[in-house]
Amino acid sequence: MTVTVTRRRAITVLAAAAGLPLLLKAGNAQARLVRWEGTTLGAPSTIQLYHHDEAKARAAIDAGLAELARLEAIFSVYRADSAISALNRDGSLDAAPTELIELLGHKLDLARLSDGAYDPTIQPVWQLYFRHFTAATIDPAGPSQRDLDAAVKLVGWRNVAIDGARIAFTKPGMGLTLNSGAQGFITDRVAAVLRSHGFDRMLVDMGEPRALSTKPDGSAWRIGIANPADPTRSVAELDVVDKCISTSGGYGTLFDEAGRFSHLIDPRTGRTVPAMLGVSVVAETATTADGLSTAMLLAAPDRRQSLLRAAGGLKALYVTPEGVVSTIDA
Repeated sequence: MTVTVTRRRAITVLAAAAGLPLLLKAGNAQARLVRWEGTTLGAPSTIQLYHHDEAKARAAIDAGLAELARLEAIFSVYRADSAISALNRDGSLDAAPTELIELLGHKLDLARLSDGAYDPTIQPVWQLYFRHFTAATIDPAGPSQRDLDAAVKLVGWRNVAIDGARIAFTKPGMGLTLNSGAQGFITDRVAAVLRSHGFDRMLVDMGEPRALSTKPDGSAWRIGIANPADPTRSVAELDVVDKCISTSGGYGTLFDEAGRFSHLIDPRTGRTVPAMLGVSVVAETATTADGLSTAMLLAAPDRRQSLLRAAGGLKALYVTPEGVVSTIDA
């Protein structure tokens, strides 16, 4: 097996190691950083919030994690009992969860805006690569052109029908993945739960980091854009307040040791994107940013700015191991 998973997301949150104080004044009491670490849909995840009452902070985090668990039961393609797995297995889903209808509609709009550069029905092609590179005998040249052509024929966002609470594929053999989208959606939903518990200064990262307000000392949250050659190191940094950053880069999952085949696949050709190129998108919400970063990576250069504007993004930064190579403002 040669599939190498480094990190699905390409952003390093610069916290205590970068000088983030663990104790800050908040009114007449000291606000303590309370932190949770785990995974969301296979991606490293964190919650960071400040409060003088750690027990209250932990209770809020527990409520956020309950929401995370509920949403993973809808969106996880790794769970046979999830709503999206049922749709992929049966080709249709009656009484689909409201959240699945909402997010799928959002991502079908992104597919339309990007002229198919982003397509949530890419799952059959992804599965083809996964099966190929986890087989007992592996051809390093990748899947055959015949198999790739057959898988690409199953991709097509226009072949997803939503009728009320029913979702159906209009072509047998299709499959859906919202991994490039659901992490941002879950980030926003968990943040909303924490806000309902009275927290407004936090960094919520369920695969895509979203900063709510500033830190208690009034400073911005600092986010590092990871180096594609070494995701533990950053090539650039951004100060973020009330924004989200989503990053897509082929290096997040490499199917082969040579790095020729990555998990980011062009839905129009079935070919994977270069491993050493990444793009980070800044937007108001994680739902907007997640997925848009993938679309921006795959969009033609002359379409990038118009797509960023149409989809609600604010800024996009393209990076290589040498650093930021271009920046686009909406």
